[in-house]
Amino acid sequence: MKTIQPVRAPLGSIGSDAARKKLLDCIAAQAGDVAQIAQGLIRIPSENPAGDTRPIAAHALELLRRIDGVEAECVVGREPFANVIARVRGAREGRRLVLNGHLDTFPIGDRSAWTVDPLGGAIIDGRLYGRGAADMKGGVAASIAAFRLLAEMRATWAGELVLTLAGDEETMGCWGSAYLLETIPHASGDAVVCGDAGSPKVIRFGEKGMLWLELTATGRPAHGAHVHLGRNALDLLIEAVRRVQSMASLPVETPAAIRRAIERARPVSEPLAGAGETDVLTSITVNLGILQGGTSPNLVPSTARAALDIRVPLGASAAELAGRITELLAPLEGVQARILVQYEPTASDPEGELFRLLVKNGAEAMGVAPVTNMRVGASDMRLFRARGIPSAVFGCAPHNMGGPDECVTLGDLRTVFQVHTLTAFDFLVAAGDPH
Repeated sequence: MKTIQPVRAPLGSIGSDAARKKLLDCIAAQAGDVAQIAQGLIRIPSENPAGDTRPIAAHALELLRRIDGVEAECVVGREPFANVIARVRGAREGRRLVLNGHLDTFPIGDRSAWTVDPLGGAIIDGRLYGRGAADMKGGVAASIAAFRLLAEMRATWAGELVLTLAGDEETMGCWGSAYLLETIPHASGDAVVCGDAGSPKVIRFGEKGMLWLELTATGRPAHGAHVHLGRNALDLLIEAVRRVQSMASLPVETPAAIRRAIERARPVSEPLAGAGETDVLTSITVNLGILQGGTSPNLVPSTARAALDIRVPLGASAAELAGRITELLAPLEGVQARILVQYEPTASDPEGELFRLLVKNGAEAMGVAPVTNMRVGASDMRLFRARGIPSAVFGCAPHNMGGPDECVTLGDLRTVFQVHTLTAFDFLVAAGDPH
């Protein structure tokens, strides 16, 4: 990887045009490094489950410890989920910005369905391939490259820059970013930027809440010809599922500023994320993911089980929906409900300082300004927003994410690297500039 000499500008030059020009020159010189860093990450398996991120965490730690002036450590709350946290201090006191990412990936799946080695990190026709290329080793590589460059130029900005790499994200676990926030004070900051999968054309400022619900029904077994002697657990369960699904029609009053941002983003965001995204972002959705019961057509099932994924938009409450589920199911004898995951929707101010900087720097990198929008899927940013920290997702557009031949474009990698670097620089300079 290329290196540059650290810039030792006097304090009075913090925020100067000359420092930013130097930064842009270095971004251009080091843009090719991002794909190399990503290749190294892809070549180390970190599938979750099982979630063993110790080898990839060791690799990331080695990269970060090569950087002059950086404090870096591996933090493990529970094996095998290894996290990495690094920080570097600027020229004087100021704010703290956190670059966040996760090291774990979806499972590789059926290797025979891949046309390339899922752990090879191949670059073909301007695209980087491999499990996690999009979600999110490409984004992690961009953040590592941004962190390294800003560390080398630490004399030109104020405050602290922190990089947190979580080992437990894909399965909504608590041993990654959540553990770091609970145990390491500098894992938190004044703003957070994450390179998780998305698109450089859309900056994500919030996401829906979630309820994962398990339903079980207990009936009375009998022969299928003698239904009058039995009580069908699947019939009970299906009725319970229908009652839960009815919540999707509940009205939602989306906050006006959030609705305006979502509507403004529609022409850009929906062609990328699919028609109907806007409606999904502003409504309650219920997905029946598992329905199990019975052993034979001629037997009345005595037990049955279902699992549902409920997403909660801003303007609705996960806690209130959980209470409503209890009320809806109370009349159904033999049906039990258990909530597996529950958290509220979160959002940062889409017109706040962090997002103004991301829009400006996105426009500078791409020649067209990105839009701001909510995110359909979940991310660790909810953990930071729940603490009142402005948090954004700005990452590469995913191709075949979670499936065979997952990839990102090299152009997106360069854009994310540039925008992460400039946004962090501008944010830290703004607080440290005495003028």
